[in-house]
Parts: sequence; structure tokens; C-alpha cells
Amino acid sequence: MTILEHSQEISVTDAARRGVAGIVHDAEQGTELIVTRRREPVAAVVAFSRLAELERSEADLRDLALVMARELTDGGRRTSMDDVLDAFGHTRDSLEELPED
Repeated sequence: MTILEHSQEISVTDAARRGVAGIVHDAEQGTELIVTRRREPVAAVVAFSRLAELERSEADLRDLALVMARELTDGGRRTSMDDVLDAFGHTRDSLEELPED
């Protein structure tokens, strides 16, 4: 599976000929353009809604990776908040006394 499902390749030269308006119109219609220079991809033009979808997917995958890493490394040991505060020389009361800024 590719990230850009409905993509077309277009050279930088052809993209310049078509102009920004034409390229944006294609992206709005759902065509994802891969802009190439010497047949190598250098840029992609996608609709903003597609970009938002890709960003959500990236965040979901990052969360999933974190959950999986935690599941694989969880030994069941837990540390209390009071033990953490003590390790840093604080108590719950001393935190309340700290300035808010």
C-alpha cells in the first residue's frame, strides 16, 4: 500500500507549464501529484483534507507504537507518586508551596 493512493507523476517543467491553479485544482479533486525532477520525486501536492488525514494517521501510529512498546516492556512494577516526589526532594505539600510560574 502506498501513502498516496491516487497519485500521478508530473515533472517540475510540466508543473510549471500547468501553473499553480491547475495543480491545486487537481489536488482539490482528489488527484495527488508527485512532482519529479529527473524522474526522482521531489515534492507532493495533495488536498489539505488528505494532509490532515495523513497527519491523523501518523499520530495514531505513534500512539500505537507507544502502547505496544509499553506492553512489551511492562514488568508490572509501579512507582507511587510519593516515591517519585521523594526522589526529587519534594512532598505533595512542598509542591503546593511552589510558585505557579
